[in-house]
Amino acid sequence: MILETIRYGIIGCGMMGQEHLRNLALIEGAEVTAIFEPDAGMRARAAELAPKAAFMPSVEALLALADLDALLIASPNYLHVPQILQIAATRPLPLLVEKPVFTDAADFGVLGALDYPAPIWVAMEYRYMPPVAALIEQAQTVTGGIKVLTIREHRFPFLEKVGDWNRFNAKTGGTLVEKCCHFFDLMRVILQDNPVRIMASGGQDVNHRDETYDGQPSDIWDNAYVIVDFARGARAMLELCMFAEGARYQEEITATGPEARIECLVPGPGRFWPAHLGQAPVPQLIVSPRNPKGPRLIEVPVDPTLLEAGDHNGSTFYQHDRFAKVVRGRGRVEVGLQDGLWAVQMGLAAQQSARTGQAVTLDGAGRITAPV
Repeated sequence: MILETIRYGIIGCGMMGQEHLRNLALIEGAEVTAIFEPDAGMRARAAELAPKAAFMPSVEALLALADLDALLIASPNYLHVPQILQIAATRPLPLLVEKPVFTDAADFGVLGALDYPAPIWVAMEYRYMPPVAALIEQAQTVTGGIKVLTIREHRFPFLEKVGDWNRFNAKTGGTLVEKCCHFFDLMRVILQDNPVRIMASGGQDVNHRDETYDGQPSDIWDNAYVIVDFARGARAMLELCMFAEGARYQEEITATGPEARIECLVPGPGRFWPAHLGQAPVPQLIVSPRNPKGPRLIEVPVDPTLLEAGDHNGSTFYQHDRFAKVVRGRGRVEVGLQDGLWAVQMGLAAQQSARTGQAVTLDGAGRITAPV
């Protein structure tokens, strides 16, 4: 029997959880049945978005409900692993879990050995931004085989979160995990390969330097460079700056091979675009062949309804649409647990390299092998 209505249980309805609620409201047959959210303010906002949902006092109480078909974890990063393990031991329903799937290096092996009988989808929304998806689809063919890949994100600082958990490396996994696992995932997808060596430099130079919480100063980084060598010889670089919200485009991804360069330009959230500058920029895809020379620019507009539903250029909707097909038995998991593990391992390796000044190597299973 095909499941037409999917009844969701949501764990965590802060800023990202509320974006999920807005997008689930656009998915045909999706019904938010129950929510666990410990913060009163976030509960009130979530209730406006999902007025029919029951609010549960705990994860245990939510999992005990009979009328659930799928689960979504959108809690703070450091809670993901214990909640995944709790669900696995109690009621392993199809699960969509926000990135990063873990934050502590010790949990790589724990999740790698997890026996979970239902689908797990890790929320790597950036794959599904329409201009990024177009680049992914065309890049290898257009370029004649990618040799170098560059990802630049120039954006706003970290926003305020409940309990200020995102101001600390210990709770986020560090900026190169929390923020940049998206980009390390994109590197693997675009290059269709795995990394073998990572070198990085980063730090906290502008943002949150004068902020203290319960006597502890914020230590979250706000800029970095990361160079990644891949197994088949391609190279990739990430450039991150989180005090550059004045830029016209937030993400710029460029892939280059012997025949051409292809790039996409992605604006940041429309709600942050200054009204006095008129309409927000439209995402672009640009193909620049070497012969004959001449860039070709293609605008990749995003449905305004999807732009209103979140800060990720419609990608959260497309991700949910595909996950719903998996729950209904009509699709396949496109971003599995192994993808989530790789993305975090790359971020942890980059954090380690930046701290130590040494290159870090990874083996074919994603384990960090050197330096010890």
